[in-house]
Amino acid sequence: MKKAVLVSVGFLQLISFISCALDRSQFPPSFLFGTATSSYQIEGAYLVDNKSLNNWDVFTHLAGKIKDGSNGDVADDHYHRYMEDVELMHSLGLNSYRFSISWSRILPRGRFGDVNSLGIEFYNKLIDTLLLKEIQPFVTLNHYDIPQELEDRYGSWLSPQIQQDYGYFAEVCFKAFGDRVKHWTTFNEPNVLVKKGYLIGTYPPSHCSYPLEGCRSGDSAIEPYLAAHNIILSHATATSIYRERYQVNQSGMIGMVMNSAWYVPFRNIPTDRSAAQRVLAFDNGWFLDPIIYGDYPPEMRQILGPRLPIFSLDDKEKLKSKLDFIGINHYTTLYARDCMFSHCTFNISQGDTFVQTTGERDGVLIGDPTAMPDFYVVPYGIEKMIMYFKERYNNTPMFITENGYAQASNKDVPMKDFLNDTERIEYLNGYLASLSTAMRRHADVRGYFIWSLLDNFEWLYGYSLRFGLYYVDYNTLERTPKLSAFWYKQFLNGEKVQKQKAS
Repeated sequence: MKKAVLVSVGFLQLISFISCALDRSQFPPSFLFGTATSSYQIEGAYLVDNKSLNNWDVFTHLAGKIKDGSNGDVADDHYHRYMEDVELMHSLGLNSYRFSISWSRILPRGRFGDVNSLGIEFYNKLIDTLLLKEIQPFVTLNHYDIPQELEDRYGSWLSPQIQQDYGYFAEVCFKAFGDRVKHWTTFNEPNVLVKKGYLIGTYPPSHCSYPLEGCRSGDSAIEPYLAAHNIILSHATATSIYRERYQVNQSGMIGMVMNSAWYVPFRNIPTDRSAAQRVLAFDNGWFLDPIIYGDYPPEMRQILGPRLPIFSLDDKEKLKSKLDFIGINHYTTLYARDCMFSHCTFNISQGDTFVQTTGERDGVLIGDPTAMPDFYVVPYGIEKMIMYFKERYNNTPMFITENGYAQASNKDVPMKDFLNDTERIEYLNGYLASLSTAMRRHADVRGYFIWSLLDNFEWLYGYSLRFGLYYVDYNTLERTPKLSAFWYKQFLNGEKVQKQKAS
């Protein structure tokens, strides 16, 4: 408590509010404002109460995979501290909280074993505690993690068998929690999962092929598209189950979340303008076009030809279930330069797009850099991204399911250096203002979630990055609010805010 008081005094001393340009009243009363997390990144308790190993439990224990050699075995210990964390949300004034369910905590062996009643009990307690505080649960079914057993048995996302397993998992969750959960997302950032897992091999199951190195197996030319195909059909399976058996009685919505950077043509020439559109299609249309329109984007068909799987008539029938909303995880904007008709070195991570993406042009960065590589502060990008989705997908309802700012961290940096996070405040203020502009242009956006509630395990970067509104001491696990937490609270309380500056 003493630390919180000191921070709040420092808040008054360090910053002052200047003329109002942004306030809560610019958004509808029903608009969801929250924070986002995922199970592996915060829960810890990795083998507690009958939970089995998931792919990230195994992966993070392999030498050299995580930047700081860490893992999520304990993380923020949210599994044991969820009541404290819900109270933090309540103190901010949030009306929603986005979190993911650990598949291996609910079904330790997938459909090949029993439902874990202790896993069901944990999420029931979390959901009930949220609702007691009038915070709506916004639930992600898959945020990268999967029971290791399914990888070992049949290769997880490379096998059509995964569709049956995923549908079974989804139905267990709909049945157990759907009476209280009104917002479901089937997948978080499948476009990231397949690229990093099957194209460049930096995520589990670490598949890639020449010229990339460091993978024991894989085919970067085929496997990303096969895995994506099974994810899309798994989404269709789960959505069909929800539509047919649960949605009418439970009155909820179901969607999918994409990682969505905005791209600006590197040069104002036709080939670079085409490159920007092409990389957007490969990033987002890859998954959303089949779900909404029944097939992959023409940009992908033209380049990939027979390497891109075909949807059967039965598949197309399943895809008619579509989705109720699109989740947008937006952090950054980059330049896109054509490498199909121009000579340049395109990014391996962009696969077959023949596009070089970069944050620099003529020695000038596209925006202020953050501690996350290729994440720049470009507030107008979120408006551009939203309007792109509005036009391409007929203004399907949208939620900004992640948006946030990274601070660099190491054990030698004192806590106080993280608490005065005015850069994060400026970032959030700018992006929210741009979001408000998009909504005035009639984009159907219904919610906004900051990544993240807490500093947590950040995948390949371990604990070397901090995105949280609350600082976490990883030795004691004590949570301390940063200035951005106070800023968000003031915004949600209806106080008019704009930029912050030192007094």
